[in-house]
Amino acid sequence: MKRRQFLKGAGAATVATGAMMSTAAQAAPEFKWKMVTTWPKNFPGLGVGANNLAKLITEMTGGRVEVKVYGAKELVGALEIFDAVSRGTAEMGHGASYYWKGKSRAAQFFAAVPFGLTAQEMNSWLYHGGGMELWEEAYAPFGLVPGAAGNTGVQMGGWFNKEINSVADLEGLKMRMPGLGGEVLKRAGGTPVLLPGGEIFPALQSGAIDATEWVGPYNDAAFGLHKAAKFYYYPGWHEPGTTLECFMNKEAFEKLPADLQVIVRNAIRVANQDMLADFTAKNNRSLEQLVNEQNVQLRKFPDDVLATLKSLSDEVIAEEAANDEMTKKVFDSFVKFRDQATKWHQVSEQAYLNARNPV
Repeated sequence: MKRRQFLKGAGAATVATGAMMSTAAQAAPEFKWKMVTTWPKNFPGLGVGANNLAKLITEMTGGRVEVKVYGAKELVGALEIFDAVSRGTAEMGHGASYYWKGKSRAAQFFAAVPFGLTAQEMNSWLYHGGGMELWEEAYAPFGLVPGAAGNTGVQMGGWFNKEINSVADLEGLKMRMPGLGGEVLKRAGGTPVLLPGGEIFPALQSGAIDATEWVGPYNDAAFGLHKAAKFYYYPGWHEPGTTLECFMNKEAFEKLPADLQVIVRNAIRVANQDMLADFTAKNNRSLEQLVNEQNVQLRKFPDDVLATLKSLSDEVIAEEAANDEMTKKVFDSFVKFRDQATKWHQVSEQAYLNARNPV
């Protein structure tokens, strides 16, 4: 009797050991990917968003795809990630598509358009309005597969070392501002400067630039931008719902089995929604700390300044659309969706917010 019990126990142990070995074998990554980002390593919001996406992919695939994240300059420079993933140095990149307007002018529309779509509207256009198909078409010549991997919501207008009381105050202003917003600033008489996030603070502190936009209170406080400029303006007319991107090397992506391709795409969608929730939860708390504890001067852009910037934005965007066929296709789709979203929100989101928060 005891012998049978011993054998039974030994057999159970053998089965358990076999199961553990099987689990370990399954957990061994079949694909090891590198993700390069434009953000500093572990930077709150954006950098953490890249980390979370890598973790999601690893967990959701049961460890079959393992993603290691490299912050800006760890493997390649912040603004070199597009080329790095295109040529296969890394399998995945995490950034914002307006950085690549030198590669594809159409790319800018998939990040942020001045006075364009909010985060909710951007996601609707991408997932259900034909935007994602156009994005894939725009990136196809570079061997890349794009995805929306986060959103900041409406950003702040930026940090300035002087008050902006009129459009004349923008003349000669050297301001860090990428994408279409930078083109609008240029039209208003300013000088747009393209800098990766890690270089913004020293440039503002040294006077190399007079102003900068970055994201919003949550991220801006982490960079310490309040130590280099005290006037903090809103609203972020230039980036009303900035989509962050994750793009993959097409050849690497197509090497994944069909089930893993679906999982990776859906992990990106989960990360997209989670980042927006994170910013929404933390921005106002950070803004109150900046104003109440750091004596930041919160200012709203004058109405006439915003009106002028909107007029200039319409001109710039229309001219961008005339540059090439791909940009025109994206522009037409974007504007059509924006107009229908505007009509709906006049009787839904906007009407409700006006009722909830009467001026």
